[in-house]
Formats: sequence, structure tokens, C-alpha cells
Amino acid sequence: MTDYAGYVGLDGLGKQFYQLSAPSLIEAALANEEGSLSESGALSVETGKYTGRSPHDRFFVDTPEIHDKMDWSNSNKPISSDTFNKIFEKMKNFLKGRNVYIFDGYAGADEQYALPVRFINTLASQNLFVHQLFIRPTTDQLKTFKPGFTVICAPGLKLDPAVDGVNSEAGILVNVEKKIVLIAATQYSGEMKKSIFTVMNFMMPDHNVFPMHCSSNVGRDGRSALFFGLSGTGKTTLSADPNRTLIGDDEHGWSNNGIFNFEGGCYAKAIKLSKENEPEIWDAIRFGALAENVVMDPDSRVFDYDNDRLTENTRVGYPITHIPNVDLKGKASHPSTVIFLTADAFGVMPPIAKLTKEQAQYHFISGYTSKLAGTERGITEPQAAFSTCFGAPFMPRPSAVYAELLKKRIEEHNANVYLINTGWQGGPYGLGKRMSIPYTRAMVTAALDGTLENNEFEIHPIFNILVPKACPDVPSELLDPRSTWADKSAYDVQANKLAQMFVENFKQFANVDHLVKAGPAQLASSK
Repeated sequence: MTDYAGYVGLDGLGKQFYQLSAPSLIEAALANEEGSLSESGALSVETGKYTGRSPHDRFFVDTPEIHDKMDWSNSNKPISSDTFNKIFEKMKNFLKGRNVYIFDGYAGADEQYALPVRFINTLASQNLFVHQLFIRPTTDQLKTFKPGFTVICAPGLKLDPAVDGVNSEAGILVNVEKKIVLIAATQYSGEMKKSIFTVMNFMMPDHNVFPMHCSSNVGRDGRSALFFGLSGTGKTTLSADPNRTLIGDDEHGWSNNGIFNFEGGCYAKAIKLSKENEPEIWDAIRFGALAENVVMDPDSRVFDYDNDRLTENTRVGYPITHIPNVDLKGKASHPSTVIFLTADAFGVMPPIAKLTKEQAQYHFISGYTSKLAGTERGITEPQAAFSTCFGAPFMPRPSAVYAELLKKRIEEHNANVYLINTGWQGGPYGLGKRMSIPYTRAMVTAALDGTLENNEFEIHPIFNILVPKACPDVPSELLDPRSTWADKSAYDVQANKLAQMFVENFKQFANVDHLVKAGPAQLASSK
């Protein structure tokens, strides 16, 4: 190991500082008994109590610099500077005398908007994660590297709500003024990734960049596409297409130059993973990858991707270079197709529908999906949820800021917008079945190559969206969700129920009355 004691700006924080390559980080993690190697070579770890994000434990330090720009809510809770400073001192005292691991990297593949980030970890396995998930600098870049943000992650530090002014033993504290993120008590690596994603989402609108919770890829014709959706809706799976080049799987910006990836890796859900349906992800899980909470046979060291004993939110992080068909520049031209993904647990949304510009804004602001089991602590089965901008927990500004940027970009580049349901058909969760991935891929292909543009559409009588009558390689009866239900009246009841949920949810948004008619019928009627 290379000793980086006294690393610039970190004096007094730790005993020794190590900045290591991925193989050396794996070696260190194994030496520290943080995990074990799987048969495929991936480092397998269990994250303990925290197997998903803890949204109620994240806070923003409320300062004059950000107060009027923030959408203060349950997702963006304020904390005082004094409280932050006390916890920061507590964390520095915790780190004294401990070895820590350093990674310096970037968020943002477009150099014009890239954010240099320094990660400080007490666990080598977590430092491996950020090493693989963020953009790795060149040797020359490291020589002059100066962090624009610093993330300090100490899972071993437990906070005391009564003393520290937080909600639990865990805390994710974002200080925009000091450019620091503190993460305590949780070993779930997604907290580091999502913290910096949230920081980028706060900063980018000031640079006329539309920050997006989406994956992206580009075809051989140079036409790129975006896939919006929350965890579990299929962003990673659908963007890893053998016939298209991957740009990134989760977080992007859309500027006047085109689109660019925020990351240098992928963080894929692994539950029910199969080589047949997701070969690119399957093959990416090899040496250099970090598997979190994926159950592994102790003798054969083979992963059991169907086993949810630890959580349904099993995850694998790997560098984007593990995907064979990827654009290492992380940039592409302006997208010609935008796809919104939802996993409808009611089983009533059409599997694919085309949206007008007004409907695109309506559904972007609404952000309907279902929270899938394990994505957040306490979620044990899917629940209907509206997440503004398909990523409300990561979008700290008012939704209108992001919706206006979406509208601007769609109009400027005449992009087609589709809503695709990767959820249930033939009945709600528990009775129906999940939409087949091959059928979903066929619908995505038809949207991307323009096949659906010349198709005949009909307006769904309840959801008021344009449903194609046919799609190559997809049985026509699947395109009409009502026809997949044995009990048609039960479908009508569920569809009307969801439609009214859309209507009620949209009432909270001010100054968008002109978009109400783009949503479901106010008084939905049976077909």
C-alpha cells in the first residue's frame, strides 16, 4: 500500500491515507475481512442493517446561499450549521487513529460541467465502489486535483438522535456551502452515489443544464435515447442493449452540447438477474465488481440471484468498462427519443403509450411508479407512489425548475416521448404477472427506430394517452391492458382508482393548470 499520511487537506482526520487501485482495494477489503470473492471474481459484501437508502436520515444544511433555491420537504429536510458542525467534529474524532481510503474522481463526463469529488472511506470495499462508480482521473489530472466536494463515509460511527439532532443512528448530511457530505452508520454504498447525484441536480440548473435521473444509449445511426425511471423500473436493464452503445445507466445532464453521463460505472439491481434476459449485466459481475447483499453459497461461491434472504434490493456496482458496448467518452448528441418507465403495481397502465408534449410534462411532474420491495428500508411489497421528475428524493429544487428544462429541451430538439410500463399485467401485484422483458425490449426498439411513429393509435379512455394498436414482436392483446384481465369490471375499478390518484396528486403543483387536461380523465368512466 502507498502511504498518503498528511494527504492534502486531510491532516488530523486519520492515521494513514491510502489511494489505491481497484485490485489493491479488493486485497485490502479481503485482508480486513470486509467480504469475500465470488466464483466470478466479484467482491461480495453484506451491508448489515442498512440494505437500501435511508431517505428520512438525509438533511441539507440550511444556509442563506441555498434557502430560497430548495424545495424543503420530507425529501429535503433542513438542519442547522451548528448541528452539522458538531456532527463533523464527532466524525473527525471518530476517524483519528484509523486508516482511511481516498478516491479522487469526477461527476460529469463533460469537462465543462464536471465536479471533482474526493471520497474518504473507512472501508476499502466502499472505496472500491466509488472508484468503480465515478469517473477515474488521469495521472495528469491527479497531480492538480482539487476537490469541489468531499464525501466522508464512516459506517462505524453511530449517531445519537437525542444528542446529535438527527432522526436515527444514521445520518446523510449535505453542506453545499462547505462542499461536504457526511455519511454515518450506513454501509449501503448507494448513499455516496446518490448524495453526489443530488448535489449535481442542485448545481446544474444554474448552468442551464437539465440534470436527469435516467439512463441513456445511442444507436448506430447516432440517435441517442433517454430512459427515465426509479430504481427497479428497468433503466439499467433496458439501456444495456447489445444493439446500441451505452452512455450511462442512471444519471445524466442535458446541456446545449448534448447529453453526458455523470458517472463512470453502473449500480444495477441484481434480484432475479438472469443471463438470458440481461447478459450484459450478468457478464459485468466479475473481478472489480462489488456485490452488495447478493446471497452467495459459501462452498461454491456462486451467487443466488433469486434469493432475497438479505433484501430484494440486491445490488452490484461495476465500472462501465465491464459493459462490452459502451461509449467511454460518456457523451452523445441530443436525444431523439425520451422514454418514461413505470412499474405499475395496479396492473392497469398500458405497456407502451405515446405522449404529447403536454402529456410529457404532466407525467414527468407526476412521476408515477411503484416503490419496489427493498429499494428503501421498510418497503416489503410494491406500493403506488408519485415521485416528481422520476426521482424526487434526488431533485432538491422545486419540480417546476426541472419541468421547464425538460420542456425546453424537448421543444428545441423535437424529441418523441413514450411512457412504458414494466410492471404488472392481467391483474395487480400478487395476482397478475410482471411484463416480459423480451416484450418490453421489443416495444423499446420500436419506439427508438421510429416504427411506432407510423402506427395507428387510440386514446386510452381512462388515462388519456395514445396506445398503439400493434407493435412488432409483441402480441396485440398485450397492448390493451384491460384485455389481459379475466375480470374486466375489476380492471375498470382499479384503473379508475389509479386515475383519481393521478388527479389528486397533481393538485399540489402550482402554476401548471394548463397541464391538467393532459392527465387522466377527471371523471374516469368504464370502457
